[in-house]
Amino acid sequence: MRVAVAGCCHGELDKIYETLALAEKRGPGPIDLLLCCGDFQAVRNEADLRCMAVPPKYRHMQTFYRYYSGEKKAPILTVFIGGNHEASNHLQELPYGGWVAPNIYYLGLAGVVKYRGVRIGGISGIFKSHDYRKGHFECPPYNSATIRSIYHVRNIEVYKLKQLKQPMDIFLSHDWPRSIYHYGNKKQLLKTKSFFRQEVENNTLGSPAASELLEHLKPTYWFSAHLHVKFAALMQHQAKDKEQTAKATKFLALDKCLPHRDFLQVIEIEHDPSAPQYLEYDIEWLTVLRATDDLINVTERPWNMPENNGLHKRWDYSATEEAMNKVLEILNHDLKVPCNFSITAACYDPTKPQAQMQLVHRINPQTTEFCAQLGITDLNIRLQKAKEEHHLCGEYEEQDDLESNDSGEDRSEYNTDTSALSSLNPDEILLDEEEEEDSLVSTHSDLNTPSAEPSSDQASDFSASFSDVRILPASMTVSSDDTLGSPVGREGKPGEARELEDGKDLAELPLKRLSDEQEPEQRKKIKRRNQAIYAAVDDDDAA
Repeated sequence: MRVAVAGCCHGELDKIYETLALAEKRGPGPIDLLLCCGDFQAVRNEADLRCMAVPPKYRHMQTFYRYYSGEKKAPILTVFIGGNHEASNHLQELPYGGWVAPNIYYLGLAGVVKYRGVRIGGISGIFKSHDYRKGHFECPPYNSATIRSIYHVRNIEVYKLKQLKQPMDIFLSHDWPRSIYHYGNKKQLLKTKSFFRQEVENNTLGSPAASELLEHLKPTYWFSAHLHVKFAALMQHQAKDKEQTAKATKFLALDKCLPHRDFLQVIEIEHDPSAPQYLEYDIEWLTVLRATDDLINVTERPWNMPENNGLHKRWDYSATEEAMNKVLEILNHDLKVPCNFSITAACYDPTKPQAQMQLVHRINPQTTEFCAQLGITDLNIRLQKAKEEHHLCGEYEEQDDLESNDSGEDRSEYNTDTSALSSLNPDEILLDEEEEEDSLVSTHSDLNTPSAEPSSDQASDFSASFSDVRILPASMTVSSDDTLGSPVGREGKPGEARELEDGKDLAELPLKRLSDEQEPEQRKKIKRRNQAIYAAVDDDDAA
């Protein structure tokens, strides 16, 4: 089947679907599935917009609300994960996943589903070491700290995914797995994004938690976004047993949705022709959710997951055949994800803007139904009870200097903060907290660095396998300073010209200067909270 993968969406659903429609007209057949790697921005109304962790000038309603209201319907089944610029209050209603609009499915904090026999997993958010071991304690209304920590990956989600043993076909993450850059054309990556050099050389670029999952799950494909550059890599895993065939993961990161950017890729995925053409729950994942339900933590208290160290009665929560059969019986052997989307919040009305719309912590009926059927805890109900009993997440005062989450106490087992990359990428929307680097910098890799890197020829050959001629809908107007983005994996042959719809050669288009003046040594002299930083990316990030 044909699967389209999108990088950072930033709410540009109309443009993405228009581009896919063009691809279908010019391609060998219809596209069956769209996968989005975060920053989806499922904004329903003005209250949702206020829950997006971006400076106010980047808060735009975009077009998702039209799909939410039913005015439009997604033409292609769409599955997405959360990133670090989301309507967090909306996604928080669906911690185990669910429909945010008809035909648009959110995977949850972490999740696994199947479509036409293809197993698709994902984890939402980005990695921050100081929040990694905390529970899911945030709830609306957010303050200046929790509006950011809400999208930080937690160890419980990684732990659940590490209980999986069955093969994974596709996995989605917003930030990259750490060390993946060693398995692709690193030279070209650093030529395109020179401000990554220090992190790449120190092996601190990307998420160590995602890298741990990559090593454990060994999926056939891994797709990411966040860094706003196209990059392909091929990671060859080591076989645990000599009799086993060593697995390999094809990694692809994509750019954000803008003209002349590599934000979309269509690939052919092997599928089971006899499998149903609708979204299904994954039985192993459901079984793990039931087994780990007692591990739920809704406090800010840091904690470690159970392990075989003599301190825990149980540390293996993987799914047994017996447990999976029990879950199948509970579901009456019907794994179809029910089409039970319902509107839970007022939809934006352009004719009647409501800037002061009240922010409410909602219980979503999809989550209620899912938890009741599976016999697990609704995180939001647990949070509301905690709020009533202990006032864990109440009406906070907005304080610009409220940085309790950055205290550095009880740090995670990973002793570097990988999302400092956001402060180094001029393409990324900058936030105060995203700009502040962690005080601890590791002198060695948290995870094993590859002993041998692929040759540049091998990386280039693999990159070419993810090469498409980019086509743009007419609505995506191109300004003179639109960058062509990363050339990594874009062309089959070096220097080969590609054509736009009007027949113009891409080489004729003006190129934006690529950060030669933004090397780390000079960048350190720039005051990070300076508003001038934003001015450099106004055209791109406001689009």
